[in-house]
Amino acid sequence: MFKEALIGGLLIFAAAPAFAQVKIEASPYAPIAGHPTCTRGELKALTAAVVEAQRTGNISKLSFDPKVQFLQNMETIDKGKGLWNTALPIADAVSFHDDQRCKTFTQIIVTDGGHPYVTGTRLWVDNGKIIRMESIVTDKDSWLFNARSYLTWTKRNGWSEDLGRNQLTSADDMIRGANAYFDAFSDRFINVPWGTPCGRIEGGAYTNYNNRPHASCALGIPKEGTLYITDRDFMVDTEKGVINVFCRFGGSTGAPDSHTFRFIDGKIRSVNALTIPQPGTTPAAVINDDGSIEGFDPNALNDE
Repeated sequence: MFKEALIGGLLIFAAAPAFAQVKIEASPYAPIAGHPTCTRGELKALTAAVVEAQRTGNISKLSFDPKVQFLQNMETIDKGKGLWNTALPIADAVSFHDDQRCKTFTQIIVTDGGHPYVTGTRLWVDNGKIIRMESIVTDKDSWLFNARSYLTWTKRNGWSEDLGRNQLTSADDMIRGANAYFDAFSDRFINVPWGTPCGRIEGGAYTNYNNRPHASCALGIPKEGTLYITDRDFMVDTEKGVINVFCRFGGSTGAPDSHTFRFIDGKIRSVNALTIPQPGTTPAAVINDDGSIEGFDPNALNDE
């Protein structure tokens, strides 16, 4: 069953032998002294520039602080070695903005050009300049990857659509809800604010590809065993009801991961996940373009 495949794959990360953690050079801004300053307008201009930079493969027009730090898949890299230096035919891009923490998150999907990608890029901003740029870059070697499915379900779930005033969720409640989701991987008694219907994309596998009206994103969350999700860092866009979390699945040496949650009226209604498996743990499952796992009967799925 789809559920068993997801659970089994997730537990691979927990059971995999520990690999030496790549040393990340400390950022001169971690922690940032004082509080960063920004406006929502500044953040929107920067994410628009990030999308254009990825489209052209030229980041020279972005405004960087002299001490900017660059990371890809949670490893410090040179500015010239990031995927953002490669021109890509972008099929879809959506950005979110946190003017309290002065952070942004941009999801880019590439389905054409011979090398599909789904990326999530974070900016840390202060006084109009980027002080840290970090991307999670997934492709065919990543967890349950299928860019075409990821594109289909991202667009159908309306991530870029505005919410009504009465549908919004506070930043504190979104952080509590996201933490509850992650804590549920190690404690099945955690009360997660699930909403219905809800669909979760993991790399390309989609938990509600057969459009069940009462589907829950609880589908596939392990009910046994423990999987610790650590190093959580939050970007919260209260205007869109979105929280993005960069974290590691499986402890401080675990898989680099990005989870983006859409909250409507205090409940989780959509989840997009990008995960970089540790060496030797890439799942063998083939994900179809509709989000199903090849060889599994969609009629076998049950709502939680």
